Amino acid sequence: MTALAPVLQAFFTDRLITQRNASSETIAAYRDTFRLLLRFAHDQTGKQPFQLDIDDLDASLIGGFLNHLEQERGNSPRTRNARLGAIHSFYRFAALEHPEHAHTIARVMAIPTKRHERNIVSYLDLDEIKALLAAPDPCTWLGRRDHAVLVLMIQTGVRVSELTALRVCDVHLGTGAHIRVTGKGRKKRATTLTGETVNVMRAWMKERRGQSDEPLFPTRQGRPLSRYTVGVVVSKHAATAAAGCPSLKAKRISPHTLRHTNAMLLRTKGVDIATIALWLGHESTQTTHIYEHADPALKEQAIARTAPLGARPGRYRPSDTLLAFLEGL
Repeated sequence: MTALAPVLQAFFTDRLITQRNASSETIAAYRDTFRLLLRFAHDQTGKQPFQLDIDDLDASLIGGFLNHLEQERGNSPRTRNARLGAIHSFYRFAALEHPEHAHTIARVMAIPTKRHERNIVSYLDLDEIKALLAAPDPCTWLGRRDHAVLVLMIQTGVRVSELTALRVCDVHLGTGAHIRVTGKGRKKRATTLTGETVNVMRAWMKERRGQSDEPLFPTRQGRPLSRYTVGVVVSKHAATAAAGCPSLKAKRISPHTLRHTNAMLLRTKGVDIATIALWLGHESTQTTHIYEHADPALKEQAIARTAPLGARPGRYRPSDTLLAFLEGL
């Protein structure tokens, strides 16, 4: 067995699980990266994964793998960069365990992330929100469940993974009504509920009648909703709402669109970026600044402060008070 196999196993068991206490989602993402990489390396070198050495996975092969992800698997630059991040993390660990491979490791670590276009934030206005919330059929169990899902997502801005992880015990509808959310990196936060949302959730909880550890929004079989199912629910009701609200037809509505909608609602109410970052569970306010760029009101205020084109430069000087009085007559 070469050096690669034991150091890769140690990376997962010692570094990720023991030292960093990484979440199951992180471990699964890293695992998938190396499954893809080892299969690609096998196709390129003819060696079985256990026969590969660290020097076999050099910068040239890693670069070919990243191109393979984009060109043959159709992955986006974001996915490519996420895979590269997992590889960089492994090679930083390998540099400590096997300094004799420092030259190969240094060249792999020098591979940069790929720049990509950042799309304009898509969110719903008030009319579109009302149309979407009116789309589920209140006469059916699924319709009432979906309505509660949409209300909670728009009002709290929870991620779809956070929504599917909610349990009955995570909802508190008494004084200081809130939900307890476990976000990225297992960071916990409490998100306050409005009176309207409390009424919707109280009606749903009464109908749900679940045990405290059961999923808040189950399927008909009692299992938690999956990320895919939530996406289908949002898309289905957006298509229904578009019949009465044509502006929705021009937008691709996803669960993350509802998260953006919540952030923009807060921003238009004058809530500062730092508070919105805490509300959404962002690690850094840099992530939240996209909502400043997307807020048209801020841009209108900036335009209002600018001088008209062709105006004479210089400081403003008020006219004579007597002349000003006469001119005002």
